[in-house]
Amino acid sequence: MSLDHRLSAELEELRRTVEAFAHDVVAPKIGEYYEQHAFPYEIVREMGRMGLFGLPFPEEYGGMGGDYLALGIALEELARVDSSVAITLEAGVSLGAMPLYRFGTEEQKREWLPKLCSGEVLGAFGLTEPDGGSDAGATRTTAVRDGDSWVINGSKCFITNSGTDITGLVTVTAVTGRKDNGAPLISSIIVPSGTPGFTVGAPYSKVGWSASDTRELSFSDVRVPAANLLGEEGRGYAQFLRILDEGRIAIAALATGLAQGCVDESVRYAKERQAFGRAIGTNQAIQFKLADMEMRAHTSRLAWRDAASRLVHGEPFKKEAALAKLYSSEIAVDNAREATQIHGGYGFMNEYPVARMWRDAKILEIGEGTSEVQRMLIARELGLSA
Repeated sequence: MSLDHRLSAELEELRRTVEAFAHDVVAPKIGEYYEQHAFPYEIVREMGRMGLFGLPFPEEYGGMGGDYLALGIALEELARVDSSVAITLEAGVSLGAMPLYRFGTEEQKREWLPKLCSGEVLGAFGLTEPDGGSDAGATRTTAVRDGDSWVINGSKCFITNSGTDITGLVTVTAVTGRKDNGAPLISSIIVPSGTPGFTVGAPYSKVGWSASDTRELSFSDVRVPAANLLGEEGRGYAQFLRILDEGRIAIAALATGLAQGCVDESVRYAKERQAFGRAIGTNQAIQFKLADMEMRAHTSRLAWRDAASRLVHGEPFKKEAALAKLYSSEIAVDNAREATQIHGGYGFMNEYPVARMWRDAKILEIGEGTSEVQRMLIARELGLSA
C-alpha cells in the first residue's frame, strides 16, 4: 500500500474550508461558550449546514459521499482551534450516526441518517457504565423482550451529545440474554430522546471539553419497539468493538489537531513575546521545544492518516488505529504541557487558547479506550495475548 498521504485537490479544499471556518467562526466565539460551560448551538448549526456531520456517509442518506479520511481532516482542523467543537462532531458522526450506518436496517437508516447527516439531530452512543469503565463487556443494563417491545433498565455514564436540545437518539448496549456458559449476550437498541422512563442527568462539571455535552443516563422500564434493535441480537459487543476501532482514528485526528494547535499558538507567541530585549523565539531553548512539538504533531498526522487509509481501502486497521490513538493522545498532552510552559504565566490564563488545550488534552488518553487499553490491543495484534 502506498504511504503517500498527500491530499487530493478535493480533500485539500475541504481542509482549507474547515480551517477558515475554525479561525473565522469558532475562534472568536468559543472562549465565551467554554467559560460558561454552554453548548455552542450556533456553531453546530453552521457545521451542519456545511455538511460536516455527513462527511463519511453516502449521498443517498443525506451525506457528502466522503470517507473517514475526510472526517479526520475536518476534525484535525477544528481541534487546532477548539476540542469541544471537534468532539461534538466526532461523537455525532463516529458514535451517533456510524452505528446506524454500519448495522442499521434500511428503514432505520432512512429514518435517522438524513437528520443526523444534516446536523439537525445529534445521536449518542450509550456504552460506558458506572461500574464498567474499560471493561465494556461488564454491561449491567438489561433489555427484556416483552411482546413487540424491549423494556430497558440500567444506567450509562460519560455519554457525549446525550442531553442537548437537538439530541434525537441514544444507541444503548444492553444484556438481552445469556449464552449456555452464562456469558451475557449484549445487543444494541435505539432509544429516541423523550421516551418515557429515559432520564438524562445534568451536565457533568468537567476539567476540559467544557463546551461539549456529557451526561449520565438512566433507564427505568423504558419501552421501545422491538424494531429498534440495531443489528443482530447478541452481536452488540462485536458491533461496538468495530465502532470503537473506527472511532480511535477520529480521536487520533482530533488529538493531532490539538497538538498542532499548540504549535501554532506557541510559534505566534514566541515571535511576539519580548524578554530581555528580544523575542523569546530567538532563544534556542524555545526553538528546540517548538521543533520537538512540530515533530510530534507531524508524526501523529502520518499515523492517523495511515490508519484511515487502511480503513478506506478495506484493509486490516485495528492495530494501526490503536497505534495512532495511543501516540496522538500522549503527544497531545506533551505538546499542551510545553505550550503552557512557553507561554509562562499567560499559559495559565483562560483567555489564552493554550489554557483550554491544556485542560482538554488529558481526556484524550482516557476516552474511547485508555492508553493502557491501546497497549493491550497492540500487544494482542502482535500475537502476545494472555
